[in-house]
Amino acid sequence: MINLKNVTLRRGTKVLLDKASVTLNPGEKVGLVGRNGAGKSTLFALFNGSLTEDGGDFEMPRQWRMGQVAQNMPETDQAASDFVLEGDTRLAELRQRLVAAEASGDGMEMAHVYTDLADAGDHDAMPRAEALILGLGFRVDELNNPVNSFSGGWRMRLQLARALMCPSDILILDEPTNHLDLDALVWLEAWLQRYTGTMIVISHDREFLDAVTDVTLHIDHAKLTRYGSNYSGFEILRAQQMELQQASFSKQQDKIAHLQKFITRFKAQASKAKQAQSRVKALERMEKVAPLLADAEFTFGFKEPNNLPNPMLAISDASFGYVVDDEPKAILQGVSKSVLAGQRIGILGANGQGKSTLVKTIARTMPLLAGTLTEGKGLNIGYFAQQELDVLHPNDNPLEHMIRLAKELGSNEPSREQDLRNYLGTFNFSGDMVKQSVGSMSGGEKARLVLAMIVWQRPNLLLLDEPTNHLDLATREALSMALNEFEGTVMLVSHDRALLRAVCDEFWMVGRGKVEPFDGDLDDYQKYLLEESKRLREEAKNATRDAVVTATAAPATAPAANTREQHHDQSPSSAAPEPAPASAAADAVAVKGSSSAVKQTGSTGLNGAEQRKLDAQKRQQLAAQTRPLKRELEQNEERMASIEAEKNRLEALLTTPVSPSEMADAGRRLKALSDEVATLEERWLELMSLLEETTSTAL
Repeated sequence: MINLKNVTLRRGTKVLLDKASVTLNPGEKVGLVGRNGAGKSTLFALFNGSLTEDGGDFEMPRQWRMGQVAQNMPETDQAASDFVLEGDTRLAELRQRLVAAEASGDGMEMAHVYTDLADAGDHDAMPRAEALILGLGFRVDELNNPVNSFSGGWRMRLQLARALMCPSDILILDEPTNHLDLDALVWLEAWLQRYTGTMIVISHDREFLDAVTDVTLHIDHAKLTRYGSNYSGFEILRAQQMELQQASFSKQQDKIAHLQKFITRFKAQASKAKQAQSRVKALERMEKVAPLLADAEFTFGFKEPNNLPNPMLAISDASFGYVVDDEPKAILQGVSKSVLAGQRIGILGANGQGKSTLVKTIARTMPLLAGTLTEGKGLNIGYFAQQELDVLHPNDNPLEHMIRLAKELGSNEPSREQDLRNYLGTFNFSGDMVKQSVGSMSGGEKARLVLAMIVWQRPNLLLLDEPTNHLDLATREALSMALNEFEGTVMLVSHDRALLRAVCDEFWMVGRGKVEPFDGDLDDYQKYLLEESKRLREEAKNATRDAVVTATAAPATAPAANTREQHHDQSPSSAAPEPAPASAAADAVAVKGSSSAVKQTGSTGLNGAEQRKLDAQKRQQLAAQTRPLKRELEQNEERMASIEAEKNRLEALLTTPVSPSEMADAGRRLKALSDEVATLEERWLELMSLLEETTSTAL
């Protein structure tokens, strides 16, 4: 187990842990949480041995093997699969021993090493490495690509795969989801849930923490507190603890005030001096309950847009992509969509499928390759880039950014330097921070500055591309609340499922060169990802079988095929959990229905003729009661079908070149139809409830 007893940790003159104690048991999955700067990464440095305690005792079993993600960006032309394979340090050590034994001709040592290699899984090491790479979102044809041919985010994924490849007793992960899309995140969760060692993870993704942890370790005011639950359970327990602490503090303050009042009143009276002195000693002996020192909440809000064009955008037969050597390379083609005022759209899809390309083109930072993209009159876009430095100047400070933005807008907003300082203060840029260069700031501070600049612009369309990558949990919550109160339109790309669930009410799927509506919620999308993973594994197995047959039938002189890509999914570690078959639920419903039918037709003590007559009377009464409800239901459904047809016609119209007046009329009509559908749906639910209630009462 891991023991910290009265441990003190410092970074410079700052005390991050002050006589902190905690015990972590083998096999526990621990989420390490706390505000930014509380000392989470410093505690990780203690765990991995790069930092020693300044006081107290820290113990971890010496024989434990540790897996962790290297923070340096790998610069090597080594193949991706070979790079990840080297993460298995035990295997690498044994292979080196084998080379030495063969060179010396030591047959006994060779025999021992071959046995150890078999125990270490040498026979399926490459398939395991490739399964990790593919699970984290790489394509089969990229397995042999050089590591330095990938961008920074993809190279960090290779570092993560290398850490997972390492046989370990303890795995420590610092923000492992930052460079992942939702597809890879779902896969990583499934992998970590099967991990049998001890795990400690820092993450600001609450759903990820809930899925992979069962213990929460909270750093607060230089102390460590252990909670025996995942993050959601921790929030509940923490709130209860804070409530009890505040109640105990208030109660003790009342008692102290009472004792102090007695001392003040009677300390000068000889007859009461002893009693007064005893109360002074009681006050000195009293163990004080600390007052509740809750961190101040960070909140902000988007300003009301000056106008709301409807539709915001009309996209017709468009191609999205980029230009290489004056040659256009389309990623998405034949896209025809409209974006209406007030929509909350979540954009789903794997990395590399075109999500960011779509958003960047709408944000006017990339050209449209073909088709038309018509903006509504008065469209004002607020764009949060996935890489904050795409819109920030690293050598400038926050105040200079705001001064430049105010000049560019020529706005009606106040733009005196003190006004801008005050405004930045609402985003936690206070004092000297307004003069700190952006390049020296943390990722979370850069993200807050981008948010401050977006809010200042009063946009009516927000394009957010992974806005939470560097935000802590408190700032993510503030962003979620602000987006829910925003009156304009939101298009959001994010792997933060809590944010997507809270903000978006519809989803677009980007993949295979198309942009299509996704009919379902995030749970449905997660099931889709698992089914897609299963389909890809089946395709890989079929490809392997075909390759084996081809190789067997080939002439003996034919060159050997590279089989690295043919067996990448044979490892059990690559298998993701599969959703339960729908037929099981259907069978359960069928059995339940059958038992109900038997119950309803059981004996009542009447003869057959009397029973049939009574049943006929009940059916007539029920029909009379439900007939008007069913009639209104039919009318309701017919009207909704009619509205749906008209909406489809109007949306199709918006994807064709039309005059501004026609576009505005179509937008207004779509808004009215959407409002009418909402009213009809509410009435439909009421009618269904009444119909079910009437039927159950009659039966």
